[in-house]
Amino acid sequence: NILMARSYIPSTMGLSYTLRSNAGEASGYGTDLSLEYQKIWNTDFWTSARANFTYAVGKYDVYDEPYYSEKWRLSSGKPISQQWGYIAERLFVDDAEAANAPRQEITSAAYGGGDIKYADVNGDGRITDADAVPIGLPTTPEIIYGFGFSTGYKGFDLSMFFQGLTNESFWIDANHTSPFVDETALLQAYADNYWSEANGNIYATWPRLSLTRNANNNVRNTWFMRDGTFLRLKSAELGYTLPERLTQKIRIKNLRIYLNGTNLFLWSKFKLWDVEMGGNGLGYPIQRVLNIGLNLTL
Repeated sequence: NILMARSYIPSTMGLSYTLRSNAGEASGYGTDLSLEYQKIWNTDFWTSARANFTYAVGKYDVYDEPYYSEKWRLSSGKPISQQWGYIAERLFVDDAEAANAPRQEITSAAYGGGDIKYADVNGDGRITDADAVPIGLPTTPEIIYGFGFSTGYKGFDLSMFFQGLTNESFWIDANHTSPFVDETALLQAYADNYWSEANGNIYATWPRLSLTRNANNNVRNTWFMRDGTFLRLKSAELGYTLPERLTQKIRIKNLRIYLNGTNLFLWSKFKLWDVEMGGNGLGYPIQRVLNIGLNLTL
């Protein structure tokens, strides 16, 4: 009973509004796990550990859509956040190759050397909507996890917590990061690796530079698809509590000195910017924070 737009209503009926009905069906399943361990070894040494793990997937079982001869265009049976796009083979070597390749009719934009060359999936000699296939993993991560520990020995204590995710894809936002357009800055990652007639790198990170957004390159495709998997040291803290025999001498109840930080380290295949920023490398970056301080109880 999922409400969705009907796709079989012909325009000849003269209806001015999109018809909707409760025609869709979806299903999902997963697991959520949390573990915790604590141990006091002796009066001077203690440890604790914790971990959490979530796995969740969902898919369309019934999706009101037209009949496609290209089965890859169907949403039924696909993950709910599945993306469709074009398979990017490489960049065109020059204008001559672009002119002799299957016509790219995805948009009305002109294209040539240094632009993305797409695969003709159905082999009809044209690149159209029919050549868009399911690409990447869902945009919603299917696996999210975290783990950490705390330990103490006499007056010292140390705690760390890691978090991460996997089974997720994201796309570099080519529209918002296109250099020179609407006073957009040129990202260093693009400046270091873009196609030009001088170097002719057909696998450059960024296609040819232009003063306008290139709609042909900016459609959803595998060229700008990236793996969203990462593991981050989210937080860590090291502290020292003065022994009671010392605090009594200076007539205080408790004194603890600590050093902590958040977003300290990141492990990811994606190196252009912080992977948690997603596709927009010009957004406000995730901050690394370091603190030093003390807790004093009189």
